Amino acid sequence: MATCPPYPTNPPRPHWWQRAWVRYGALTTLLAISGLVILALVREQTGTQGFLVGLGLAVLPVPLLLAAFRWLDRVDPGPWRNLLFCFAWGACAAALITIIANSFATRWIATATADPAGADTLGATVIAPVVEESAKAAAVLLVFLFRRRDFTGIVDGVVVAGVTATGFAFTENILYLGNAFGTDQLTGDSGFASVTAATFFVRVVMSPFAHPLFTVLTGIGFGIAALSTGRHHLRRALLPLAGLLLAMGMHALWNGSAAFGEYGFLAVYGAFMVPCFGLLTWLAIWTRQRELRTVRDELPAYVTAGWLTPAEPYALGSMHARSLARRHARRHAGKDAARAVARYESYATSLALLRQRGRKGRAGADFVLRERELLDALWQRREVARPALDHAARATAPPPVAAWPGHGVYGVHAGYVPYGYASGVHAGYVPYGRPAPGAPAFTPVRAHHPGSPAFTPAPYPGLAQAQHPADRSAYPYPPYARPRPYGP
Repeated sequence: MATCPPYPTNPPRPHWWQRAWVRYGALTTLLAISGLVILALVREQTGTQGFLVGLGLAVLPVPLLLAAFRWLDRVDPGPWRNLLFCFAWGACAAALITIIANSFATRWIATATADPAGADTLGATVIAPVVEESAKAAAVLLVFLFRRRDFTGIVDGVVVAGVTATGFAFTENILYLGNAFGTDQLTGDSGFASVTAATFFVRVVMSPFAHPLFTVLTGIGFGIAALSTGRHHLRRALLPLAGLLLAMGMHALWNGSAAFGEYGFLAVYGAFMVPCFGLLTWLAIWTRQRELRTVRDELPAYVTAGWLTPAEPYALGSMHARSLARRHARRHAGKDAARAVARYESYATSLALLRQRGRKGRAGADFVLRERELLDALWQRREVARPALDHAARATAPPPVAAWPGHGVYGVHAGYVPYGYASGVHAGYVPYGRPAPGAPAFTPVRAHHPGSPAFTPAPYPGLAQAQHPADRSAYPYPPYARPRPYGP
């Protein structure tokens, strides 16, 4: 019988540049320097007063956009450090690269063609989309390569790309609004007729989603590539590139809309931008709901193995039930318990998505070890999370259906005893934690010891059968028909 390879007793020490604190320190230093440089450049162009006005107006849409992307990521939330890096990269590094590259390219074109007006138009419609989308895509690429465990699908790509673009748009709006305020200071305009008001209306009110919309196309390309198997190397390389090219094309169309006539901007906005925004929003929400269905479909295998209770797949597959479980834990056990329930929900979702990737042959070499980590994390929090999830399942489950003559609740056969539970204990059991009237309390017991009062989960499902972590035929199947206790 194959076993998990033992941990090395004396693992080799990594080189100093491979240590986590060195990498984090270098990345933080790079972003901090970029932030200081971009701050000095924007302040030089707008002036101190213009910078402060632009900063105050540009920050308004940021919380709304970040909250929207965080809401989209609530099913399987990624770590905050990834989102913080993406926002900082977009606001500092990508903005700095864009300002330097766009200025250099526009001046070179103006000098080569002796046509400053044409150089500005060419720079806005061709150079800017290529440079800006490439600079923002770099953050998505870095998370995809170095935080691969947190980048598992389309939703992760949308969130990472959207947060990066939100940071970029924040810095760009400071620049545009600060310059508009400086223009109003020179002309004496104020109120709704001012350039600042018009710029604010176009960039903050009408199109705060413009930059996120462009870069989300790149994120979708990376997300689909993350779902591809390791054998499709060409597809994994071409999909992100295709998303990047689409983002550049949409960005160029948006920047060039002013050249399409008096109503060109409104035509592009109404006939192209808004429908694309609606379509991508629907795609993101649909993908989010599909992840919830995956949770409901994949976790019952761990119920059979004894790691989860029957109510948990239903509760974990509903955002309303999840929220209710956290509120229940906070009300009865405090904020720490609510955070533990939230972590439990996140780990369970990651476990379901991991199992789905393994079933489809997309798991990596660390499949078994990753599953062990997630199961251990769930087991450590079970005392706090299970009562809250059970309460949420009972509160959100549909009402019981009248029993058929000669059958149990929901049409279950009167004498039927589900696998793994003692007769009499499970009699009258209604799925997902809602007991039938008068039924005794539900108590799980060992399948091969019907009278045992203790409950011991099976070992990691399929671990003993696995010949290799990436072997699709060996893991996580065959099914977990016989839970085994710990020990020899």
